[in-house]
Amino acid sequence: MADVRTEQSLTPHGPLDALTDVPGLRVGHAQRTGDGQLTGTTVVLAPEGGAVAAVDVRGGGPGTRETDALDPRNLVQRVDAVVLTGGSAFGLDAASGVAGWLEDQGRGFQVGPDPAQVVPVVPAAALFDLGRGGDWRARPDAALGRAAVEAADRTAPGAAVPQGNVGAGTGAVAGGLKGGVGTASVVLASGVTVAVLAVVNAAGSPVDPVTGLLYGRLFQGSARPPAPEVHSAAVRRLAAARAESAARSAASVRPPLNTTLAVVATDAALTRAQAQKLAGAAHDGLARAVRPVHLLSDGDTVFALATGDRPAAPESAEPDPAFAVHADAGAVNEILAAGADALTRAVVKAMLAAEDVAGPGGVFPSYTGLYGTPEP
Repeated sequence: MADVRTEQSLTPHGPLDALTDVPGLRVGHAQRTGDGQLTGTTVVLAPEGGAVAAVDVRGGGPGTRETDALDPRNLVQRVDAVVLTGGSAFGLDAASGVAGWLEDQGRGFQVGPDPAQVVPVVPAAALFDLGRGGDWRARPDAALGRAAVEAADRTAPGAAVPQGNVGAGTGAVAGGLKGGVGTASVVLASGVTVAVLAVVNAAGSPVDPVTGLLYGRLFQGSARPPAPEVHSAAVRRLAAARAESAARSAASVRPPLNTTLAVVATDAALTRAQAQKLAGAAHDGLARAVRPVHLLSDGDTVFALATGDRPAAPESAEPDPAFAVHADAGAVNEILAAGADALTRAVVKAMLAAEDVAGPGGVFPSYTGLYGTPEP
């Protein structure tokens, strides 16, 4: 794992530049490596009472659970946790472990007169990492999901979020490079915080094939591409790694089934419909950082959480009812744009935090292993 804060944001970020800059949110990772395993689960745990939640699925091959419950037309208003996991559809079992832990805490949708009679609604999405450790049957289960939510529960409020080869990012690969977990935040002039946690595991590439520059860095100021000779050497080494991966375990690299997952969160009070719009807008940030995205072989999924600790727009001393709707829309628009910006930076930070992996399931070099750490 790594803690990468070298990238400069065009807008102010929170003290950690992480999802946990949204007060009340906690993140836990659990992973399995070695003996053919290279997979894991990440849990975003909401504060007591839950958070307004929504989802937007753009990939053509998603693996999800309980996403229909997040439709604004449906009954459940708030959720207590979101699960991001490896293991493709098999890995969705991790959500059962999270649901069991929440039930033990008496957290969930109350369905009976006894406060313990709850049904936790645990939305989850899985990425494809099967076989990347060498064992096709190594995948997250309910026990790993419970370990991840317990890890989240042990963290202090506002704790740093480990990035790179952790949790659901343990077996992540993006365009042949080692992917992983990245996180970023934005603090708006209104005081509202918008933050993202992403697990980058894409069929497309986060790297410009002409220059070697991470696409996402184009939106972060005066980013300099690697020297041409460095890029040429990196291209050769990546091609060799892909050939070696295919020789070790063709199943881990063909077909290129992937999926990038993210949670975008804010402390603003949003309706469920506005939260769904936030999830959708955040996909634009993914499209800036990975090319191509939302393919049939991806399952790209973004969840949105709104804790509602502060109004989306500061109250005016002399509100004008004639312009109230426009003011509210403008404030929400800022939140939507910030979600996309934070997701772009989270992808960059994930790629810079990822570390080389070489094992029976394949050889997956990291961006920094090929190019070194880029200049800010």
